[in-house]
Amino acid sequence: MESCLHKLSLLLLLLVAMPCALAQTEVGFYSTSCPKAESIVQDTVKKHVLNNSAIAPGLLRMVFHDCFVHGCDASILIDGPNAEKTAGPNLLLRGYEVIDDAKTQLEAACPGVVSCADILALAARDSTVEVGGLTYSVPTGRRDGRVSLASDTANLPSFVDSVTVQKKKFADVGLSAKDLVTLVGGHTVGTVACQFISYRLYNFRSSGGPDPTIDPAFLPILQSLCPQNGDGNKRIALDYGSGDKFDHSIFKNVESNRGILESDQSLWQDSTTKNLVQRYIGVGGFDGLKLNIEFGKAMIRMTNIGMKTGTDGEIRKVCSAIN
Repeated sequence: MESCLHKLSLLLLLLVAMPCALAQTEVGFYSTSCPKAESIVQDTVKKHVLNNSAIAPGLLRMVFHDCFVHGCDASILIDGPNAEKTAGPNLLLRGYEVIDDAKTQLEAACPGVVSCADILALAARDSTVEVGGLTYSVPTGRRDGRVSLASDTANLPSFVDSVTVQKKKFADVGLSAKDLVTLVGGHTVGTVACQFISYRLYNFRSSGGPDPTIDPAFLPILQSLCPQNGDGNKRIALDYGSGDKFDHSIFKNVESNRGILESDQSLWQDSTTKNLVQRYIGVGGFDGLKLNIEFGKAMIRMTNIGMKTGTDGEIRKVCSAIN
């Protein structure tokens, strides 16, 4: 009997210990190996955002584009003629210099310890804070990938994707419809080039006219911002009227048929995503504060996609090249 109880106790201890043993990342992973790791990244992001506010949404978009290809392994940072950063959806990404700056400092303080993947995940969090978002704890311990191919970016979510396509692309990487809507909340900051919305204003789906979902009172405003045959590189705010502050106004614009991207506005056409949009603007108990809280949770889930940990991958010496 005593032997059986002993074995049962060992089994229970094993079951209790398993979650820790199986944990791939943890908050404070560098607390001993590089105690100043997170503060170095935070200070670097703050310095760059103060100099150029466009860096904040740039870093958010960069981590998004990294995690949807090979998982969150910093493959987006690798240079090369056929690397991910050369693909069409990634050509306008910005913020590489921030990651490089932080990595240089971290290599001086703790050589070969902090991964580029973790720097990117931390920088995305810190950039959100710099534009008014709430902070959240980022589990770290990721390692860097060794593969970066432009051809692997074909399934990145696109500004022309329907809700059905968007939900499938998110589901394919283990994210829910709620994650989709919540992460679209990141469009509350940043800009988009006119070339990516002009088709909605003048020749939507080869109709010769505008997208009928655009608020008729808003259409001339958009057309004045992005004139027909005008400068396609001109940039306008993704969140009209509040493009430099992290808040929930992006969803108020979607409700009013004033979403800038077709993919954002389409969230209002699907019952599931529409319900979530409504909740983030205050219907059903959610609000801007709730968006802030849920955004951090969704970012953690997203930056856990396809992580490399343990002995998988490597810790790059420089983020733009494999060792």
